[in-house]
Amino acid sequence: MGELVTETFEYDGGRQVSVYVPAEPPEAIVFAGDGQLITPWGRDLEQTDVPPTMVVGAHRTDDSDEMVRIEEYSPSFNTERFAAHEKFFVEDVREWVRSCFGVALPAERTAVCGVSASAELALAMGVRHPDLYGAIFAASPGGGYRPPEVMPSPLPRAYLVAGTLEPWFMENAARWADALRDANADVVITEREGDHGDPFWQAEFPLMASWAFN
Repeated sequence: MGELVTETFEYDGGRQVSVYVPAEPPEAIVFAGDGQLITPWGRDLEQTDVPPTMVVGAHRTDDSDEMVRIEEYSPSFNTERFAAHEKFFVEDVREWVRSCFGVALPAERTAVCGVSASAELALAMGVRHPDLYGAIFAASPGGGYRPPEVMPSPLPRAYLVAGTLEPWFMENAARWADALRDANADVVITEREGDHGDPFWQAEFPLMASWAFN
């Protein structure tokens, strides 16, 4: 079994990033928002046929105002706050992983992942940085960030999922699936029995990784 490593960065007065380091040298890597939630799911991959995968999760803000998290994750609300978090996520975290762990994999072995509001982050990072992230994992995406009118080309592959008991989030996922397909992206969209929450998302994570990396 691998190990969890957590580091505190200067960003936002002290923001943590957690890394799941697999037992074997990583052959794939997943960057995620809501890292305090998603990073430990790396353990679940060890019991599957997924190649050794490092999971790097930037923790959400400690601010009690939920809009602060949403403004960091979605470019639709606060341009300055989103840009600062984007720089932290795309530049600082990736460079730390490269320098500290010696891991810098090509886009086709790199995914960006999120759930709910951080699924909007995953979609934004994938659309804005397709040269870095070859796959997007978006579970139950929120509706604040909608597909831009002009999509880059080429786009990452995308795996979207939502639950039967969360129709609003399924609607958001379907909107993105349609827009990405219209822009010639490779898209998988799945509706599972479930509601908006961690167990549902955690169960889907190995399926996402298998789809991207096997």
